[in-house]
Amino acid sequence: MATKAKKTTKELLFSAYMDYVLEHETVPKSIYKFCKLNKIKEEDFYLFFGSLESLKKGIWEQFFTSTLSLMKKNKDYDNFSNKDKMLTFFYTIFETLTLNRSYVLFILKHNGGAMKNMEELKGIRRHIKSFSKDLIEDGNVDKNFKITKHNPQLFSEGAWLQFVFLLKFWMNDDSAGFEKTDIAIEKSVNTIFDVFDNTPLDNIIDFGKFLYKETFA
Repeated sequence: MATKAKKTTKELLFSAYMDYVLEHETVPKSIYKFCKLNKIKEEDFYLFFGSLESLKKGIWEQFFTSTLSLMKKNKDYDNFSNKDKMLTFFYTIFETLTLNRSYVLFILKHNGGAMKNMEELKGIRRHIKSFSKDLIEDGNVDKNFKITKHNPQLFSEGAWLQFVFLLKFWMNDDSAGFEKTDIAIEKSVNTIFDVFDNTPLDNIIDFGKFLYKETFA
């Protein structure tokens, strides 16, 4: 009896692309070759993506979507403070990235580590900024005076820069269980929230000492 071909899905394309990259230690040169090797009809590929570049963006966006899904499974999540929601987000997304560490490291190093201008990160950048902006806007609802309200745009850009910093830190983290990354997440989230609450000094000094130790010690 003939074996039924696997139905092409986004998840199948993501998995096939990541496997290709890791097995060949290079990115596919064309959709045709990628599809032929994986026995995928080229027209099925185009049902989901118009290019390999859009597929690569989709993988990073899926990291975000999976993270959000895992977070929402916690029945207490909606009752968390904004700071705890942000902490949960960073802890969870780096757990997701760790499950795919070999792929993530290859892609980032393949691009020379220049994350600022990486086209494929634009989707996840938009999602992270939107997520953090929503947190601040929700927090502002309970503030009676405009002067006490936080700037959502400024905070969302800070959250993205924080993610990029933590991503670079995680790439070089060789501690067991990436515990140093967990420490960096905690200290950086505490610091950014303290900055917005106008009580930054102690945590900024603590965070600065931690960064100095990890960078120069």
